[in-house]
Amino acid sequence: MIVGAGPAGVRAAEVLARFGLAPIVLDEAERAGGQIYRRPPEGFSRPARALYGTEAAKATGVHRAFDAILPRIDHRRRTSVWNIRPDRLFTLHEGRFGEIPFRQVILATGAMDRVIPLPGWTLPGVYSMGGAQIALKAQGTAIGANVAFIGSGPLLWLCALQYAKAGARVAAVIDATPFSTKAQAIKGLRHDPGTLAKGMMLVAAVRARGIAAYEGAVPVAIEGSTRPEAVRFRHRGRERRIVCDAVAVGYGVKPEAQLAELAGVPMVFDPVQHNTVPEHDGAGRTRVPGVYLAGDCGGIAGADAAELAGSRAAFALLGDRGIATDRQVVAALDARIARMRKFRAALDAAFPFPARLAAAVPDETILCRCETITAGELRRAGREGPAPELN
Repeated sequence: MIVGAGPAGVRAAEVLARFGLAPIVLDEAERAGGQIYRRPPEGFSRPARALYGTEAAKATGVHRAFDAILPRIDHRRRTSVWNIRPDRLFTLHEGRFGEIPFRQVILATGAMDRVIPLPGWTLPGVYSMGGAQIALKAQGTAIGANVAFIGSGPLLWLCALQYAKAGARVAAVIDATPFSTKAQAIKGLRHDPGTLAKGMMLVAAVRARGIAAYEGAVPVAIEGSTRPEAVRFRHRGRERRIVCDAVAVGYGVKPEAQLAELAGVPMVFDPVQHNTVPEHDGAGRTRVPGVYLAGDCGGIAGADAAELAGSRAAFALLGDRGIATDRQVVAALDARIARMRKFRAALDAAFPFPARLAAAVPDETILCRCETITAGELRRAGREGPAPELN
């Protein structure tokens, strides 16, 4: 059983199929690819280069790999997994609940946006960075005609460039990470010079288009009555105001780890990214028998690393079943994964989670729009009770 059909899930399914297994692959989307390589609906006319930029070859490679194994697997699309027990998954498909027993499961559930709330973030027209990308990739639609991008990390710059190339006006890129922080970490990024070069070209491409970019900025508020009208932020000691009609917000991503936690996988705290991640060994095994992790759900490492982790988790599963595999292939995977971990550690140092912004969220800011819980209420619950633990 595999949950998720992004880069990790696709490569895991590919390995299992190669060794004669026919895994069930469950995915919420209509077509495989995950968020990073999200596929548009059938008949969509935009070429891969327009959708995925420099990653077009990798995206089409993942898509073709999955299409090639479709006759040998059980792909269940538009299926959400909402709970897990030691021997079964609980699903929702087209309004119907179901249960699927399993012996072993690879969780390849990917990542989710990290958003730091600020006044005005609940206005219609404010999206997460991932939501802004979905609109562009899946439907060829921008979230607005004059979009401001707020956050930190490579995805901030990538999404802004994708919008500019698609014809939308980018009002500004408002980056919370100071340039000095990125510069100090560049030496550590030498473990993957190709990716480093792509990142530098990405920033250069945004600036070459004349897009206003502010590094080391502090977002203050999103202004507007019925939708965004402007973004206010502080930069180099001055408060600035940028007019816009839509906003994309994202401070990187965090593991989509709810299923792992529900399965009983122990969670550990990452002090750099200020986040909890599920514990697993380098091969994807967890302390819960039969439960494996692959890709960003086990710790953010990016799409390339997710493909390797998906293959590695599948080999771990095969080994635990007593199925003989090629040790040299596994050793090569382990070596490549180790190199990518070093690069990821340097990337985390270059784009640390801006915890100072989260700490400075005004008390009156809504954190949970469903129940209108404010930052002040959450802080009081943590200081005075009755909250007994984080959840």
